[in-house]
Amino acid sequence: MGSRRPLAPAPSEQTLLCRIRESLDADKAEDVVTIDLHGRSSLADALVIASGRSARHVSSLAENLARKLKDAGYGTRPIDGLEQGDWVLVDAGDVIVHIFRPEVRVYYDLEGMWSVREPGNAAAH
Repeated sequence: MGSRRPLAPAPSEQTLLCRIRESLDADKAEDVVTIDLHGRSSLADALVIASGRSARHVSSLAENLARKLKDAGYGTRPIDGLEQGDWVLVDAGDVIVHIFRPEVRVYYDLEGMWSVREPGNAAAH
């Protein structure tokens, strides 16, 4: 019987986050924010939110990220919103990446929606 090569371990979430940040930084994404969702959502462990300067830049950021993740062995990643380029979502598995045009990002305010409100803060009521 021949020996079987063990499967490579799945890349860690931290490695995935680093690859995402590197891709976004290399392609000049703006205002990149990571939000930890552990214990807050069953959909993902983290969100990465970034802005592009235009619809074309937003779409390019998403396409390049998906290509780089595929090249790194993460497989083909689903992308939503690419045609419009206002808000593009890249599903990287345990990490969901949202890339916005700046005014669309302000309008939807995902950072505000996922922020932890402090007890006693009037905005939390």
